[in-house]
Amino acid sequence: MPEGIALFFHPSFSSSVNPLATNIDALNKKSVSVSGKGKTYDDFDSVGDALIVFSKMIGQYPKPSIVEFTKLLAAIVRMKHYVIVVSLYSRMEMLGFSHNVYSLSILINCYCQLGRVDFGYSVLGKMLKSGVEPDIVIFSTLINGLCKQSKISLAVSLFDEMVEKGYQPNLIVYSTILNVLCKIGTTDKAVRLLRMMEGRGFEPNIVAYNTVIDCLCKHGLLKEALDLFSELKVKRIRPNTVTYNCLIHGMCNFGHQKEATRLLNEMVDNNISLDIFTYSILIDALCKEGMISEAEDFIDTMIKQGIEPDVITYNALINGHCLQNKVDKARGALQLMIEKGCAPDIVSYSTLIKGYCKAKKLDEAMELFHEISLKGPIPDNVTYSTLMQSMFQLGRVSTACEFLRKMLASGHVPDIVTCSILLDGLCKTGKLEEALKLFHAMRNNRLELDIVSYSILIDGLCKAGRIDVAKELFQKLSFNGLKPTVYTYTIMIDGLSKDGLPDEAYQLFRSMGDNDCLPNSCCYNVVIRRLLRNSYTSKATKVLEEMVGKGFSADICTSTLFLNLS
Repeated sequence: MPEGIALFFHPSFSSSVNPLATNIDALNKKSVSVSGKGKTYDDFDSVGDALIVFSKMIGQYPKPSIVEFTKLLAAIVRMKHYVIVVSLYSRMEMLGFSHNVYSLSILINCYCQLGRVDFGYSVLGKMLKSGVEPDIVIFSTLINGLCKQSKISLAVSLFDEMVEKGYQPNLIVYSTILNVLCKIGTTDKAVRLLRMMEGRGFEPNIVAYNTVIDCLCKHGLLKEALDLFSELKVKRIRPNTVTYNCLIHGMCNFGHQKEATRLLNEMVDNNISLDIFTYSILIDALCKEGMISEAEDFIDTMIKQGIEPDVITYNALINGHCLQNKVDKARGALQLMIEKGCAPDIVSYSTLIKGYCKAKKLDEAMELFHEISLKGPIPDNVTYSTLMQSMFQLGRVSTACEFLRKMLASGHVPDIVTCSILLDGLCKTGKLEEALKLFHAMRNNRLELDIVSYSILIDGLCKAGRIDVAKELFQKLSFNGLKPTVYTYTIMIDGLSKDGLPDEAYQLFRSMGDNDCLPNSCCYNVVIRRLLRNSYTSKATKVLEEMVGKGFSADICTSTLFLNLS
């Protein structure tokens, strides 16, 4: 999250970035005596002192104005005693006090801070009924509260409603919504909001531009990101390190290394310093391209410039060595990391464990696992899943099942990825009954099963000749809110054909379009091969013509079957 917006979301946000806090501070500019001792509302030693003053104020005649009470309540808010403020408001209402827009702003903020934005909405409803006109601070507070609760769509709807009713959002509201739109990936709306800001006289700052550029880069819209970057230069808004980091990261992720290098050189030419993130992005990209020595040169350059590699930098290097199947060098990078005083995290260890598993060095992987279990970071589901998958691949089924029991005993709850690995391993090693038991256990424990889990089990059932059970599962997909993928259809079509049901398989193939699922090259080839093997030559020829018309080609196996017909 960009720095300016992050401050706004922080629980201790200051008056410099929060509109509500600004109003509260404005009320307190004038020193107010408390209990005749020369103290002000900012001088309370504890909330108890504030409560004593509140009791004295409600006992006075005539009673102080709502403005004075608002100043007192604002002081309690600054001490973060939100529940107490809500309670005091209730007491004031019972005594017949009439609130104004400032006091109600404080109440709404307290509800938002307590995670009860719904109560904040209720206060807004009461304001409207009583004729108190809400201001931009009210809307800003509610929008911020919704964002903090991840109720993004409601926050955006409230913003749209505010604009429709003629309220002029301030820069902070615009920045908040802009950040939210980018967070949920609605890049088109984020760009439109940027234009709206400009049209209404709020010139977006570098933080706003960085937010949108980062979003565009993450979604592969690199041309649009570069266009916005060029716009910065035209408007004479100086790009900073964050701007370049977003662009370089985007270019590296989508394989545009030359453009990333050009931007890096531009940074240097414009005297914009490279930070740890810049280097880590480049090192990660080089490692993924197999250019380990170049990545290590960058690390040396970092150190010479006084920037020490962090855990992300070292993790990129460890991953790079593992991708090259050089696990000994990866282990060396981990050891170097420890010697340099940089503590490895679970990603460091899980990456190396995955490297060992990929190299079929399961014993070394288990040694490392036991090492971190004793003195390292706590293993996560990724660590357990990686090891269990390797055990199944090496045919060590009993070891994998025992490892699962250890995982459960240590308090880890398998997620859908872990369970899918287990299902796949059990099916592929002929343990179909155990796979069915696991599947039912997953469902009984209300684990949200996805199409991958179903497809794995359907495949296992088809290969084991349990076509009736596979059909039953396939038919229940829509009932469970799932749509079969091309892979699921292909499995089922192949299974039906193998089980002597070619007509049913062909009918299922033709129904794919009804479910908005179009066959791919693999699916077409499977269907054609099964039709030919069941002597449905004319249908196979028709499907072949259709496949070619869609731009797909027959594979070697399919072509060989056709050649054998002549």
